[in-house]
Amino acid sequence: MPALICGSLAFDTITTFPGRFAQQILPEQVHILNVSFLVPTLRREFGGCAGNIAYTLQALGGQPVVMAALGVDGGEYLARLRQWGSETALVRSEESLYTAQAIIITDSDNNQITAFHPGAMQNAHLIDVPPRDDLRIGIIAPDGRDAMWRHAEQMAQAGIPFIFDPGQQLPMFDGPELRRFIEMASWVAVNDYEGRMLCDRTGYTLESLSTSHLKGVIVTLAAEGCDLWIQGQRHHVPGEKAIEVVDPTGCGDAFRAALLYGLERGWSLERSVRLGNRIGAMKIACRGGQNHVVTPALADSVPA
Repeated sequence: MPALICGSLAFDTITTFPGRFAQQILPEQVHILNVSFLVPTLRREFGGCAGNIAYTLQALGGQPVVMAALGVDGGEYLARLRQWGSETALVRSEESLYTAQAIIITDSDNNQITAFHPGAMQNAHLIDVPPRDDLRIGIIAPDGRDAMWRHAEQMAQAGIPFIFDPGQQLPMFDGPELRRFIEMASWVAVNDYEGRMLCDRTGYTLESLSTSHLKGVIVTLAAEGCDLWIQGQRHHVPGEKAIEVVDPTGCGDAFRAALLYGLERGWSLERSVRLGNRIGAMKIACRGGQNHVVTPALADSVPA
């Protein structure tokens, strides 16, 4: 059944710095930071959290319903979504703004520095969650601040269970706001850094979060895999070894798509995460967030 994906659609300009940021940034001089990175390679890719999640979910055999905003330059992206077979009725087109743009520099240690222009994403809150009975699950992924808040409220009111995945937008929300998101969500998904920030701002621990109404708290650990917190217990799911480490951009989104796929089908959280780890390892071996090859057979290969 369809999965509602609330998040950004963006164009990613991806560059690679062949050195290490740590060798160029002097910690004792950050108050007067003025650095330049020579980036010999540059690519422009389709990106944004909603687009990346939808790409992998569609490839697995899921039914993504993208709820996001595009700008005056977004016609090519809209056509791309339709080419996959994704629903686009909830994609808003803005005529006076550009599509969101991310400019990403990755160093040789796979650390990233990103500049992000929100553009049309700022008006994503003008889209409403539709009154549909067939939406089995949803996700609140990084998007405009007002959109994340409004769409979470609307999904909760509609009775649609959703994953709260604040990502890089987490710092926009204070403790009471984050606690309200958690109250509305069915699952919380963060990386280890975001997990520490979430706990710091809300006063919760991962253990206490998992003993609330939540069905699970997912903490991704990059190549190390993932920690699951369920009813106060931590379960570690080891990572999958990548054939090659090329580009981490979009790995988290590929992982979230697997979560949606598995949970919508009634899989256990652990099985869903094992699929996510496998797809994340495949994605990191490809450049961009929407170039890895995934088939429905991959999901079938993950044992229950």
